[in-house]
Parts: sequence; structure tokens; C-alpha cells
Amino acid sequence: MKRLVVALTLIALVFATVSVSAQIKAKDGFYFAEQTEFSNSGWKYQAVIEVKGGKIVSANWNAVNRLGAPDKKTHAAAGNYGMAKVAKQGEWDVQAKRVEAELIKIQDPAKIALKADGKTDAISGVSVTVKEFIDLAVQALASDPIAKGSYKKDGWFFHQSPTFAGGYAPTALITVVNGRIVSAVWDEVAQKAGTKTKLGQGKDYGMAKVAKQGEWFVQAERVQAELIKQQDPAKIKVKADGKTDAISGVSVTINSFIGAATEALKAAK
Repeated sequence: MKRLVVALTLIALVFATVSVSAQIKAKDGFYFAEQTEFSNSGWKYQAVIEVKGGKIVSANWNAVNRLGAPDKKTHAAAGNYGMAKVAKQGEWDVQAKRVEAELIKIQDPAKIALKADGKTDAISGVSVTVKEFIDLAVQALASDPIAKGSYKKDGWFFHQSPTFAGGYAPTALITVVNGRIVSAVWDEVAQKAGTKTKLGQGKDYGMAKVAKQGEWFVQAERVQAELIKQQDPAKIKVKADGKTDAISGVSVTINSFIGAATEALKAAK
């Protein structure tokens, strides 16, 4: 009988040790981090981590872009990214899900071994570079959790206007985490084939030559930041001419973005 009690006690201690080791330092909640710049290929990576009961219960690796397109997972799942044509392991969104599953399994992004090139041999079926996600996951878990917002659905919400004005159609790509807007990308797709988006053109767009407030992408960043601050495009006052006095350093017409953002966010309400 004593031996049975001792055995059961040892088993309990083992399970207690496993339970403690499985817990992470972050409090329960949703965590978010994103890169500060778009890559040369046009993508900016993001990581969303949910912690519940002291454990990572969900992970989402995605990216927004300056290509006037939906988020990377949606873009890839629709067959527009093109990785499946050259990668035996599958399209980008498929591989990303395997990386997310591995993080949920091991509970610590730092435990996913990386090679010098930013890839990993630790996850079966993954040939993509994963360092961006690992770095962002660490950054997200070291930050404060995202406060609860008013939107009912989380995710990436995209809208492109069906009409062109001045040769461009506005797009809005909004990231919502825990009901709160955490990222917004305003871009404009060119009607002329082969022409980059306004964000994609960067300094080559040429607005800085005539606008004291700076290049188009600089002003667009200020508008995006205001939307994140206000959490509702309807709260950004627009004048009859489509411009606004509500955002310092913005002289461009913004009504097209307000309209696109409003349409995009309908799916989050």
C-alpha cells in the first residue's frame, strides 16, 4: 500500500512539473507584433498569439502588403502567391499553419531551432524562412496584451474600390485583434497595367516635390495611425472636398480610404 502511495505521489509530481513547464510568463490575453517596414517583396509580417490558462492556445502568422492585395494567407490560398509551383511542401499559407501548430505544441518560440539562413529543420513540411515569425512571436509575448475592442470578429479585412479615380482605386487592409484595430494599410491600385501601387512607388510617386507635408506614403501612414487611434473610420471628419483638418500633416484627399476602410470593416462587425 505504501509503495502504491509513493508511486502515485511521484506520478503527481511529474504531471505537476509538466504543467508548470508548459505555462508561459505572459498573462492570458491576445498579443500582437508586426514588422516596422515592408520587405523588398512588398510584405510586412505580423504575429498574433492567444494565451489562455497560462498556455499558448492559438497562433497566427500572416502579413500585410504594399501590393494593393489581401493578407498573405488569403492571397496564397487563392493561388496568387505562387509558392506551390516551386515548393514540394506546399503553398505559403499551408506551411505557415504548420509553424503555428509547432509553436502551440512546444509553447515557446525560442525553442524552435533556426539555421543561419532563418529557416528550420525542426518542423516537418516547412521550407519557408521562419525567423520573422519567431522574432515577432517573442516580441508579441513580451508586450502588453491587446485591450478588448468593439469589433465582433478578429482577422484581416480587405476591400478594394470597384472604381478608379485619377487612375487609382483605393484599398484598405485592416488587422483586428481582440476586437481592436491594431494595423491599417491604405494603398491605391493603378488602373494602368504594370504600374505599382502608390505605396509601392514610394518616393518615386513624386508628391514630395509639391507637398510640404511629405510624400504620399508618409501622409498615408499618418492617416493609418489616426484610424488605429480612433478605431472607427466614421470618427475621422472629412470635408466636402474629401480632405481633412483632423489629422496633422495630411493634405491629401482621404475620403476614398475612409470609404474603403468602412467597407472592409463591415465583415468585422
